[in-house]
Amino acid sequence: MQKMWKLLPLAAVVALAACNKPADAPKADAKPADGAAGGEIVVKIGSGAPKSGGIAHLGQDNEMGAQLAVNEINAKGDLMIGGKKVKLELMGEDDAGDPKQGATVAQKMVDAKVVAVVGHLNSGVSMPANAIYGAAGIVQVSPSSTNPDYTLKGVKTPGGSVSSYRVVANDIQQGSAIGKYVMEKGGKNIAILDDATQYGKGLADYVEKTLKDGGSKVTSREALTDKTTDFKGVLAKLKAENPDYIFWGGMDDTGAALSKQMKELGLKAKLVSGDGACTAKFIELAGDSAEGVICTQAGAPVSKMAKGAEFQANYEKTFPGKKVEIYSPFAYDAVYAIVAAMKAADSVEPEKIAKAMAGVSFDGLIGKVAFDEKGDIKGGVITVQEIKNKKLEVVATVM
Repeated sequence: MQKMWKLLPLAAVVALAACNKPADAPKADAKPADGAAGGEIVVKIGSGAPKSGGIAHLGQDNEMGAQLAVNEINAKGDLMIGGKKVKLELMGEDDAGDPKQGATVAQKMVDAKVVAVVGHLNSGVSMPANAIYGAAGIVQVSPSSTNPDYTLKGVKTPGGSVSSYRVVANDIQQGSAIGKYVMEKGGKNIAILDDATQYGKGLADYVEKTLKDGGSKVTSREALTDKTTDFKGVLAKLKAENPDYIFWGGMDDTGAALSKQMKELGLKAKLVSGDGACTAKFIELAGDSAEGVICTQAGAPVSKMAKGAEFQANYEKTFPGKKVEIYSPFAYDAVYAIVAAMKAADSVEPEKIAKAMAGVSFDGLIGKVAFDEKGDIKGGVITVQEIKNKKLEVVATVM
């Protein structure tokens, strides 16, 4: 999932990464932090996500999931590293879904001596930020970045460890699941639209490949932007083609505008989208036009998690007026993955945490959390959902 603006030039990212030196993390024998009880050390974990802009609700959701895990671990008070009691502190920063601002946030995290980072929300932000984290020896665990290149092209730390991990399935899996589901439901003629971002275009590419490999016809392939609000021109063209389905590679704010305009223009095609638009916010923004829309999630929805109801209740109690959007449970487990690596390393030094991350394995809120050699979660699933009566209902699960 991601919403991105223009990617930083590679040279700029490399220059930012090159100027970073591995952060001097607090040692297990460090003096107590200011205001901490005797022998206690404060350890910072970063959280990068858009907290402003059109998908701020998704970024806030991720950060709140991470905060719940930090709160829970601190409340237990039994996290000991190197014989010292550890108190966690979440450093939440707004990357605005923008790669350039994400790089600035990443540098700020390094300078603040975070030991690891939960984030970023968006693939197009996670990837350039990883160049900075990796060069500084800091591991990054994304709860929602699905572009395959995030891990395939991740930066190694100076010590040679993988620095990019994710706790969701990737878009190779998601694009394949979408294409196959559409074909199983009789989709023979499909139009594909995307927002020209790394996420939207990348996911649309995998959907298109699956459809063509399966013998379906892609009637049109159009690129718009992540700021598009008027789809009527392209929809007029698609109406003449009469596709069975229209796939949208983009986020929920723009996807909702597309859905409403499809209904206004009387298109009979069914709208299908990926995880970027598989949210309660999409239903709210799209209104009646959301009915029947198909979307996917790169993991199980919270309603299908064994302790999902408990998580939801705690979430709503801690953040009054807020409800789980989509990936906050994954951000929650990303924190627990970092802490598991910290415990295995018996250290709060970033490079040692990064090295230990490869061996992390535990039963989390989202299910089994363990990683392959690239940093992808093992056994990731794709959940296909349909909006019925203003609610997301699971219609298929793809392993």
